[in-house]
Parts: sequence; structure tokens; C-alpha cells
Amino acid sequence: MESVKNVVNAVSDAVVGQRDAKKSDGFAKPKDFASQTQRGEVVGIEAKMNPLPEYEHQEDGYEKYHAANKLVGKKALITGGDSGIGRAVAVMYAMEGADVAIVYLPQEQVDAEVTKKQVEKYGRKCLLLPYDIQIESNCKKAVEETVSGLGGLNILVNNASVMYDTESITDITTEQFDRTIKTNIYGTFWMTKYAVPHLSKGDSIIQTTSQVAYAGPPTLIDYTMTKAAMLGLTRSLSNNLIKKGIRVNSVAPGPVWTPLQPCAMSKEKLDTWHEDSKAPIGRVGQPVELGPAYVFLASSDGSFISGQSIHVNGGTVLNG
Repeated sequence: MESVKNVVNAVSDAVVGQRDAKKSDGFAKPKDFASQTQRGEVVGIEAKMNPLPEYEHQEDGYEKYHAANKLVGKKALITGGDSGIGRAVAVMYAMEGADVAIVYLPQEQVDAEVTKKQVEKYGRKCLLLPYDIQIESNCKKAVEETVSGLGGLNILVNNASVMYDTESITDITTEQFDRTIKTNIYGTFWMTKYAVPHLSKGDSIIQTTSQVAYAGPPTLIDYTMTKAAMLGLTRSLSNNLIKKGIRVNSVAPGPVWTPLQPCAMSKEKLDTWHEDSKAPIGRVGQPVELGPAYVFLASSDGSFISGQSIHVNGGTVLNG
């Protein structure tokens, strides 16, 4: 067990070192997207991606996100917080003064360790919770351990999702459908159900939906179904909790370079993804560009906003 831990720490140190050594010349772009595929694996691993997604630097000269003590003393629980958008949110919350707990699959331990190091770099606590949210009891435990380990709960970010690019509905297996529905919908519902009793006036719930809920891409049928469900939950739950002063909102990302993509797509699809899926701004996004929306919605800056969805998608105009 100790040898496994040493390997995980060594890999996470190398990942952090790789990022720190990067030059300030704008976001790097993979020369060979096809080689990034992790299709067939249970979940995508950020540590295997090259270049690594950006979670705390802005595009121009890698300028770091500037914190302003917006979440001092807050306690946040983030599903899928080990990598991608979840990691960006965890790190920015820490920069803003919050302690965080992140939920992730045990297979993602190497990514979780990197996130933990980055959160602790800003002097905040990071509780690691390796639980599969397809299982209701795991969701209950994750909430209970967060409240116990951090001393409370103020912000729930339902970010964990799985996605699989599939050409036809006839190609979607029952196994794939079950994993997508149970992770994206059941997991979100259960995490919310068990978190709500611990939230009070001024606290918030934020869902990671997607522009797919509005656009309906043809090869993401089951994923789109779940993101539309999360949008419906945002609106209904907002009306349910608003009298208690608990705000519920969502963030709808466009195409973003995260472990979701290499896990979802084949070599052939990834080879053209960066061109075919780029936003009107002329490129795909980075997790760091999503993080500030989650800070805004969780902080007092968003005190008069509930039941809404912020579209961070590089310029795609969508209704809703």
C-alpha cells in the first residue's frame, strides 16, 4: 500500500512540475489529438493528457486567476473535483478562501492528489472522497464526511459526469446507458438530496449542465438527456428552495479540453474534434475559463441569481 502511495505522489509531483515549467506563450494545443484517446477506460485521467488542461491561468501570458476573498470560511463539496472543470473550481474556491471536499472514482486517485496539492498550496483543506456516486449510500457518506471533516457545508457543485460519443442510438448499450444515467442523474439527485438538510440561507447549489442540453448534438444522445435533466432540476429545485434563501443555478460549458473528451471519443473523432467542435471564438476552452462562473454563483456577488444557467461556451448563442 505504501509503495502505491509513493507512486501516486511521484506522478502527481511530476504533473505539477510539468505545469510549472511551461512557458508563458498562451494555451498549448495538442499536436496529435488522436493519441490522447482513452476510449474504453472507465474514466478519463488528466495526468495522461498532453498538454495538460489549464485550471488556474488565463490565456494571455498565463496570468493567474486573481482572487478577492469571496468565499472565506465557506465549505464546498465538488463532485468530479479531481480533474477538468471540477479541479479548476476546487482550486479557485481555495484561492477565494474556501475549504473543499472532492468526490471522484478510485481510479482517479492520481488526479485527486494533484488537486489536493494545489488546494493546500493556498492554505485550505482538501478532503479526498473516492466514491462512485452511482451508489446512493456513497453519496450519503460523501456529504456526511464533508460536514464532519470540514465542519459544515455551504456549497454543493454537482459536476461529475460521464460522456460517450456514439454514432447511433442503436449503438448505445444498456451498460453505457445505465452508467450515464446513474452517474449524471442519479448521482446528482442523491448528492443534492443529502446535502440540502445541511444548507442554510446564503448557501448554494451549482450544477454543471452543458450547451448540449440546448443544441442536441447527434452523437451525444444519452449525455444530452442527462444534461437536460440537470437543467430541469436546477429550475425546479430553485423554486423549491428559494424561500429558504438557498440559491440553485447551473453553468453550461461549451467545448472544453478535459478528461471527458479523450474518454468519450475514438482516435478518429479526437483527430478532428479540436477543429469540428471549436467555439465561435476560434478554439476550444480550458477549465480555467469556467471556474470564475462557479465562484460568482457561489459568492455574494450572485446573491440575486437563482434558477439560471450561465453559458460559458466561447460565443455560441443559445436560447434558454
